[in-house]
Order: sequence, then structure tokens, then C-alpha cells
Amino acid sequence: MTPADIASPPLPSDKRRYVREIFSEIAPRYDLLNHLLSLNVDRSWRRKAVSRLEWERRPGGVFLDACAGTLDFAATLAGCPGFRGKVVATDFALPMLRLGRRKTSPDVVWPAGADALQLPFGNAVFDGGMVAFGVRNLADLDAGLLELFRVLRPGTRLVILDFTTPAFTPVRALYLFYFRRILPVVGRIVSGHPTAYSYLPASVMDFPSPEALERRLERAGFHDCGHIRLTGGIAAIHWGVR
Repeated sequence: MTPADIASPPLPSDKRRYVREIFSEIAPRYDLLNHLLSLNVDRSWRRKAVSRLEWERRPGGVFLDACAGTLDFAATLAGCPGFRGKVVATDFALPMLRLGRRKTSPDVVWPAGADALQLPFGNAVFDGGMVAFGVRNLADLDAGLLELFRVLRPGTRLVILDFTTPAFTPVRALYLFYFRRILPVVGRIVSGHPTAYSYLPASVMDFPSPEALERRLERAGFHDCGHIRLTGGIAAIHWGVR
């Protein structure tokens, strides 16, 4: 059997509604599964992504964490030595935000219910933006990138952390077998949700390559874009300057 023989389920037709529902439903087990299924390597990925934000240029600024989930990314930035700013953490799955509040100080991280495609903020108000494992779930990726561009100040950075597919064939084969055969079973057992962890591999297969995402960032208006692959190419950090 080859990776091509292992089929992923189709993505939902009403992606926005489906994503809000599943992440609301799996919120109580979301952190446990993230760390379990990634063998805790997701923590180091977030630290490396935050280091690309160049927040040190504006240590007292206000930063956006879109699709913030249970606030792991926001907490990573808030915990950086020397950070004196604020993080506005938005998500439309409100149970995720509620469960994440215990990780951070309300004086530093401000959770807000909001859809990343319709952010309730003015133009050019944030000193940097970041998204971890979120843009892949947007119903309209290009519209989401334009919205993130809109709310950032000129000269500030957007950093995106997300899964990708390894390019090296042996690693890719093992990765796809794990992602399509093992992860959905473990995720279904631990989360109790019948489809959430089958949606995950389908969404990764449908997501642009790092090179293609870089081009889409440029089309949205960002410049000085780049990316690095992590852990054999199973995830990548992307960035661009507003």
C-alpha cells in the first residue's frame, strides 16, 4: 500500500460552521491531544514561531493572536522575558478561549470572540500578528490573509505556524500513514468526537505547500516573506511584513 492509497475524507462543504462546531466540542481534550499526538514538540514549534515575530522591536505593543484556540500561542508570547505588551487573542470557538484563560494573566492576554474573516478591529491597529494551526481552517484562506494584513500596522510582521507535508519521500510515507491511519483513531478515542481527527489530515492535505502559501502572502500585500520547515518538514513557520 502506498500513501496515495490511503484516502482522507472530503472536507466539509460548510467549512466555517463545521470548524466552529468541532473545535467547540473537542475543547476539553484539545490540549491533551495536541501534546500527545505531537510528542510535545508543538511547544518548541510555538517558541520558534514567536521568535520570528520580532516583538522585541515593540515590547510594549499590542499583538494579535488570531484563531487563538486555548491560548497556547498567546501564552508563549506573553511569557517571553522582556515582553511588556498585550495580546488580543481571538477565536470563534468560545469554549476554546474559556478553557485557555487559566494559562495567562488577564492583564496581558485579552480573549475575544471573533471570526478571523471578520475581525472587529480598525485598520492598522496591531504591532504584529500570529496564527498557530488556524489559517488552514479558514473557509477562505485568501480573504483571511487580507483581513490579517488590514489590521496590522505598516512594517510589522505576521507569523503563521501550521502543519505541512514532508517533501522527503520516506518521511512523507511514514507521516501520511500516521496522519491518516493512527491519528484519527487515537483522536476519536480520546476526544470522543467521531470526525474531528479525520478532518485534520484532510485539511492538511488540502493546505498549500509552504512555497505556495508564501506566494499567497505576497498576493495579500505582505513583503519580505519566507518560511522554514520544522521536524523533518511536518510543520512550517511562515512570515511576512505588512
